Amino acid sequence: MAEIQDIFLHYGDPYRAKHRLPAYIHKAISAIERCRTSSLGGHKTICEDCGIVQISYNSCRNRHCPKCQALARERWVDNQKSNLLNVGYFHVVFTIPDTLNSIVFQNQRELYNLLFKASAETLSELAGDKKYLGAKIGHTSVLHTWGQNLMHHPHIHCIVPGGGINSLGKWVNSRKKFFIPVKVLSRKFRGKYLFYLKQLYYQNKLDFHGNQQHFSDHQDFERFVSELYEKEWIVYCKPPFKNASCVVEYLGRYTHRVAISNNRIVSIKDGNVTFKWRDYKDASQWKLMTVSAEEFIRRFLIHILPQGFMKIKHYGLLSNRNKSIKIALCKQLTNTTIFPRDRASTIDLIQKITGRDLSKCPYCGSDKHRFICFGKSPPESVGTA
Repeated sequence: MAEIQDIFLHYGDPYRAKHRLPAYIHKAISAIERCRTSSLGGHKTICEDCGIVQISYNSCRNRHCPKCQALARERWVDNQKSNLLNVGYFHVVFTIPDTLNSIVFQNQRELYNLLFKASAETLSELAGDKKYLGAKIGHTSVLHTWGQNLMHHPHIHCIVPGGGINSLGKWVNSRKKFFIPVKVLSRKFRGKYLFYLKQLYYQNKLDFHGNQQHFSDHQDFERFVSELYEKEWIVYCKPPFKNASCVVEYLGRYTHRVAISNNRIVSIKDGNVTFKWRDYKDASQWKLMTVSAEEFIRRFLIHILPQGFMKIKHYGLLSNRNKSIKIALCKQLTNTTIFPRDRASTIDLIQKITGRDLSKCPYCGSDKHRFICFGKSPPESVGTA
């Protein structure tokens, strides 16, 4: 089966020779190329009963590698289960107009952070208004930068518990529908994002290159912002989850997703890549798209996040500061059953993903294994690119 790794192994070197790329992009490409190959080392498993020898190579652990996300996702999901509350949950998505995409791409760290900030403040301030909920809430935000066709499409997914703590210290449940009207969310988000965008601009914290260079002129930039104020920004709320147990599993699909998975690659042939994509404008039908390998790599690399940039953030009652105390209080107020925290082992998580019990020989079923390591594990710097 064709994979992302094959595309980089065949066409990565010519692309790197032709284009100047930052160091963190080179690291990500190198990690994907070497993932689960002998260059990263591995181990042999020898069954002491039947003598079968199996060789497994180490993963690169890079967060942009499609091979490495399943285990990372399951481990994250397992850790988050203890934070669930006995309330309904909502999924809210904040999207910026596509006319902003080029500026955002040239200022990724600043404007992705701004996307987090504007959406989080929008939710918390409106939830605090007695007109809607009158309570302090918490939520988890996840940044995605792609659309189905791999083009640049920054947006934020937010998972929001249906309620919060009011000024009297009591829990307030939201209505069955999301407690803030979508149009109100949209306009508040638009105002906040553009306010902070102008603030960054006049603090000289934004760069403009190529066909965006004309925005260095203040009049051009002000005219552009005025046009953005006239647009209706897209914010939508998906139907609430059926029960709390679905929440983390659902969120896990978003937290560790990469721009495109291996199962969407159909073929690599004659310098072209064909992949599946879902056309949401045509009844969400699956279609095939063929682009040159160079164009495919260009689109894929758009979504490699800057070194050390966090794409998952928690806010309000779920923020990391004093999180355990706040979660304990929320559980008490919502009558959430508290179970002892029991983290699953790596072998258990792999069995959940693959259906294979790694503690037993796949040939004879024996649990007598001998492990022999060889080579080295990938350095941490590769995994955090």
